[in-house]
Amino acid sequence: MEFVVLGLGALGLGLLLDSLTGGDSTKPRNPVPRIKEQNSVADNDDDDDEGLIVETRDASPAHFATKLNSFSLLSKYGIHKYETRKFVAGDYNWRLIIYPDGKENGDHISVYLAMTETSSLPQDWEFNVTFTIFLYNQILDKYACFRVNERCFNGTTSKWGFPKLISKKALTDQSSGYLVDDNIVLGAEVLVIKRHRVIETVNLLKPTEVPQTRDWKIQEFSILEENGVWISEEFTLANFNWKMKLYPNRDSDSKGCELLMELVCVSANSFDDYQKIKAEFYIRLNGRPGFVQSSRKLSHWFTSSDKSCVERASVNFATIRNWKGLLIDDCCSLQLEILVQLIV
Repeated sequence: MEFVVLGLGALGLGLLLDSLTGGDSTKPRNPVPRIKEQNSVADNDDDDDEGLIVETRDASPAHFATKLNSFSLLSKYGIHKYETRKFVAGDYNWRLIIYPDGKENGDHISVYLAMTETSSLPQDWEFNVTFTIFLYNQILDKYACFRVNERCFNGTTSKWGFPKLISKKALTDQSSGYLVDDNIVLGAEVLVIKRHRVIETVNLLKPTEVPQTRDWKIQEFSILEENGVWISEEFTLANFNWKMKLYPNRDSDSKGCELLMELVCVSANSFDDYQKIKAEFYIRLNGRPGFVQSSRKLSHWFTSSDKSCVERASVNFATIRNWKGLLIDDCCSLQLEILVQLIV
């Protein structure tokens, strides 16, 4: 039989220290000893040398307790592992796994705390847990508390516990109080230490041998309105989506209507708050051979809040319209050459 503790009163789990000193209840007891022989280990790790704190208390376990009647029959029936029902602590599901003949050593019983339903957790989930395993002394009506400080639970290690919680000799000693009428009571408390960790991955890209370029041809340029905004189709370079814009600078006092060239990272619309890319690029007005008006080398961090970079053209609207060297069949060509250097 097993039960979840819901405000249980003086159930209590007892002093383990008698079992560690041979079960003599007349020996003096230290209420908070550190036992080097008792280690908490991961399911796939037998080399944990961190100590275990063993203490006693009157209060019942806050999260879970299970009572196993006729405990010795588990071994007799060849049941080498018993998994308890699930219980909730820290918004996660857990269970105890009990090995009546030890997970690896038949002279002890082993008890582990295991997470359940981990498939629903985010990828790369990980958090630290402080937990206590309880063993009830039914004579003294007290709890023996096996407590360990932080242990890391993750997708690789979702089970921690004690391969040598108590020796079978100490457990079956009738004077110890841990096994009475072949009944044993175990329990657990789990404190999940939630972390708000930020993981950042930075990818630095090697320069390509051939520059990544995109040409945008603006047809019938001479009849376009000077107050218009011309926007290219969306295109993909360096695995990101972009647009180019060309428009007059309405805030400029210069004669002839100064032109602005703008590069917009369309992909930045879906960036989270911390995602960003750094790019170096040129924007060129291309005409007949020898007629190229290029911007200086531009460098910009594109983010969700800063999606574009604007550069003034070296010629104005009127100059382009009247300077036939930059127009081919009334077509103005804007070229982007870009190198994405950094992805965060």
